[in-house]
Amino acid sequence: MKGQVPNCAVQTPATLVGALEILFAEKGVWRPLAGGTDLMVPFAAGTLPFTRFLNLWGLAELRGIEIAPDSLTLGALTTYAEIRQHPVVASEFPNLVQSAWVTGAMAIQNRGTLAGNIANGSPAADTPPSLLAYGADVQLQSLAGSRWVPYESFHTGYKQTVALPEELITRIRIPRPSGDTFHFFRKVGTRKAQAIAKVCLAAYARAEEGRVAEFRLGMGSVAPVPMRALTTEMLIQGQRLEALDSRYIAGAKEALMEDIRPIDDIRSTAAYRRKVSANVLGQLLEAMVEQFRRR
Repeated sequence: MKGQVPNCAVQTPATLVGALEILFAEKGVWRPLAGGTDLMVPFAAGTLPFTRFLNLWGLAELRGIEIAPDSLTLGALTTYAEIRQHPVVASEFPNLVQSAWVTGAMAIQNRGTLAGNIANGSPAADTPPSLLAYGADVQLQSLAGSRWVPYESFHTGYKQTVALPEELITRIRIPRPSGDTFHFFRKVGTRKAQAIAKVCLAAYARAEEGRVAEFRLGMGSVAPVPMRALTTEMLIQGQRLEALDSRYIAGAKEALMEDIRPIDDIRSTAAYRRKVSANVLGQLLEAMVEQFRRR
């Protein structure tokens, strides 16, 4: 390993308040650390950008999954394995479960956390498209108090977020679905597992009286940040199911090209990402219409 352990410092506060006090006293100095899975590659390569870490792993205040009549709230330290194993998450939020399944190997899923996947700010992360499709909110907390931020506005640029240096992600809240709903998740990568996404897409829809009453589309690896495809959403939401024929779907694919901003990089090309995004959108819309018409 090129990383040098003696060059790093770690503080392990006993309480959430203790962690927030450290962040406030030395703003921007301490980097929150939970599962630590995102640190292994840069540490081994000797390119770790931070050397002062605040270990949050033992904070009970950041754990747990709470079920309310209208929402699901996940503690910041909820792991991918816990997401996979929770019965309510499995039955009501299949996109989130599938995104947890495709995140790394089993060891990563046992240690990696949902808030860590968000805070890392990677546009290729696996859970953000599902969180966007489900309309999640993120709670940020500091000594001054807490605030809820719509997840769709959390990322402001590549590896940049609205979180202040003295704030921590403490919880993620998702409204519980009701009625006739449709869920879709697809990750396209070099392999089926243990690969960074070339394109990632998650959709959530609700039908009412033969019409698409609600439709959200979360995307990953096609822009500098995880994003919602708002132009495409507006084209689909409110439409009657019989209107979503092949010509309308072709128009939705064109709208998607206005939403996304893919690039060429070591994993793929912008042209490939555009083609795959359009193809997967067509598949999901066809599957959505078929499911809703059967009911």
